[in-house]
Amino acid sequence: MTTIHWQFQRLPKSLYYLSKSFFQKCRITFRSLTYNHFMDQSYAADVCMEPMFWFVDNFTYAIGPLFVVAVIGLTSSVVFIAYWIGLPYWWQRNPYLCVILVIIGHWLLLNISFHYYMAVITPPGYPPQGELITEAVSICKKCIAPKPPRTHHCSVCNRCILKMDHHCPWLNNCVGYKNHRYFFMYMVYMVVGVLFVIICGFDIAYSAIMLTGDDSGEPELEGHPVKFNKTGALIPVVNSHPLAHIIITFIFHRLMFFTDTPIADDEFNEIYEPNNPWKRRAIIYMALINSGVFVALGVLSLWHSQLIGRGETSIEANINKAETQRLSELGRIYTNPYNFGTKKNWRIFLGLVQGRTFLQHVLLPSAHEPVGDGLTWHTIHDEDVDEWP
Repeated sequence: MTTIHWQFQRLPKSLYYLSKSFFQKCRITFRSLTYNHFMDQSYAADVCMEPMFWFVDNFTYAIGPLFVVAVIGLTSSVVFIAYWIGLPYWWQRNPYLCVILVIIGHWLLLNISFHYYMAVITPPGYPPQGELITEAVSICKKCIAPKPPRTHHCSVCNRCILKMDHHCPWLNNCVGYKNHRYFFMYMVYMVVGVLFVIICGFDIAYSAIMLTGDDSGEPELEGHPVKFNKTGALIPVVNSHPLAHIIITFIFHRLMFFTDTPIADDEFNEIYEPNNPWKRRAIIYMALINSGVFVALGVLSLWHSQLIGRGETSIEANINKAETQRLSELGRIYTNPYNFGTKKNWRIFLGLVQGRTFLQHVLLPSAHEPVGDGLTWHTIHDEDVDEWP
């Protein structure tokens, strides 16, 4: 009887150790089956985002035209609102300054339209089919064809791309050797353009969003604002307007760009406080669109500027980072063979060789070809590196 009682007392403890041993074996088995020497945060993120990659590979090419239409529609709407609201505002404010702003705005619009159009219609560059490639570095496992240096396979386009950077759904095209400059210049001019619109439309947006209230149903009060003190007497309120409104009012009435003639009160109220609800909605729409584009494309432009300064694409940046870490573990230093220095990298990327100038080929639309042929590339190890390009 005592023995049976003693065994019942040990039963919970035995079940505990048995369960613990079972879960440890399951844990070891699971880790053994899923063990990966290359597992890290980046690999785990890629695995988690695999459904998104699958969607991009299978549907991006199909819905790409919709993205292009969206870009054209959003850009056209911003230009229309600028003509509708901004142009009359600046023309009444100062015709001479308005002419200057129109010239600058159309220069930006011309560059934006040209570079976006060229980025969309220009093929990124493909390895030749059925021809001898003298400097093939590997064989593409999907195309079963030789791959020149800096060439990568695009799963969306389903073909190899020379000097591939990425596949851009907003262009419905790959960004590669032949259209990389168009893509980058489009982003830069778009950022400058939206910044131009934000600066020129700041007064209009401030008046429409911050100073215009929804008081259409209340009668307009005339006279000075007042308040009651403890004795019941009326005391005028002197500083009832925001300081910013007082400063802007003073600037509009007294300073005025390039002129000493103040605006009449009726004209000032008509310009500064738009009562049209559609205009107010349009101004809010402009503020949201331009702010979002400025932040998104601004960050992307800065990142691509760093890549260009280092002589690499976004794909090569990841490859070079992995090679740097691998060689550092072996006590060696990795050097990007296509990094000729910041100044020379920019000259090569912009194609400012053979007498091409910054004014004619960067500040103005230019369809000049990139340096080289996209199949063979000069490196820092070449003997004539100092003389090229």
